[in-house]
Amino acid sequence: MPFGQVVIGSPGSGKTTYCYGLQQYLTALGRPVFIVNLDPANHTVPYQPAVSLSELITVQDVMEELHLGPNGAMLYCLEYLEANLDWLERKLDELPGPKQDRYVVFDLPGQVELSTNHASLRHILDHLTHKLQWQLVAVHLVDASHITDASRYIALLLLSLRAMLTLELPHVNVLSKMDLLSQMSDQLAFNLDYYTEVQDLSYLLPFLATQTSSGSAPSAHAKRFSKLNQRITELIEDFALVGFETLAVEDRESMARLIHLCDKATGYVYVQGAVGEAARVMEDEEEGGLLSVEDREARAKAARGGTAASAAALFTVADTGSTDPSGSGRDASSHVHDMQERYVDPISSRLWRDWQSKQWEEEGKQVFERRIWEEANKVVKAQGKEQQPTGTETTS
Repeated sequence: MPFGQVVIGSPGSGKTTYCYGLQQYLTALGRPVFIVNLDPANHTVPYQPAVSLSELITVQDVMEELHLGPNGAMLYCLEYLEANLDWLERKLDELPGPKQDRYVVFDLPGQVELSTNHASLRHILDHLTHKLQWQLVAVHLVDASHITDASRYIALLLLSLRAMLTLELPHVNVLSKMDLLSQMSDQLAFNLDYYTEVQDLSYLLPFLATQTSSGSAPSAHAKRFSKLNQRITELIEDFALVGFETLAVEDRESMARLIHLCDKATGYVYVQGAVGEAARVMEDEEEGGLLSVEDREARAKAARGGTAASAAALFTVADTGSTDPSGSGRDASSHVHDMQERYVDPISSRLWRDWQSKQWEEEGKQVFERRIWEEANKVVKAQGKEQQPTGTETTS
């Protein structure tokens, strides 16, 4: 069965950047991934989409023909897609590779009403999950800067809760753009884990009361809002569903953790061992490598008999990181503390950026050296191929 992510979030939350980073990251790992752009208003995306809704309909055309505004045209486009799901099915079926191993990331528009109030997106996802047997997880991105303000934090909690209840999918809420949080770390009232774990929200009530009162003494207007704030926080805590992961797209550990969480939510496990061995055998055969007959037979046997190796690797991957999805063996709170030091605490974040810059510089040198070695090996193989006899000599 095919697998995938449904990336949702308000405008500016980093959905397209995440999809682009995810495509680069998984491609570097040798893991196949396809991006489907379901935003009919966004034509200039940095990634290469396998399918784009603009091939079927665009917001600009709807606005011109039906005289609708941007939001109304966007809703119409999703309704039009719902009425033409056979087009989406055909496009997904045309993607290369086995259907059961397909991994697709759906980049959705930024209108929050699509995932909270409007029914078209839910009907589309129901069609994919129930009729076509797709295993999907919703990745809800929210800008991490909102946690610096108590009222905005409560608002995004309500938004995340509503999206979870509406879409009825495995759901991962993500605080994105963590790398920008260091610029406003002095505005955080609590440590990062308070916001990611959605701890006792009653601690936010004094901050909310301060925002609603106009003077030193609370007014009657502020008292009424105080009761409303208390009821809202109690509502969120009664559901006890919302929590957040953290994401900085350029942070590989952060990206790996989020990918592993999404894979765990859908039951997707990717084992690269046997596939990589088969690819190496094919590469040697295509390039006419200088492997001996024994080495070729051993590699081909390993590639053909990859089932047992894959099964062992499968259980290894599934068992890795029972406490921490990134596979490091640490609990989840350690990851949040790392993000606190890297992107929130001023001194630690500065040291982290300096260390990261040095690491990137070293990795760049290693990549450059590896490319030189690859080119040198190609030259050696080409020379060896030219020196091999082209035929058998006959004696009279």
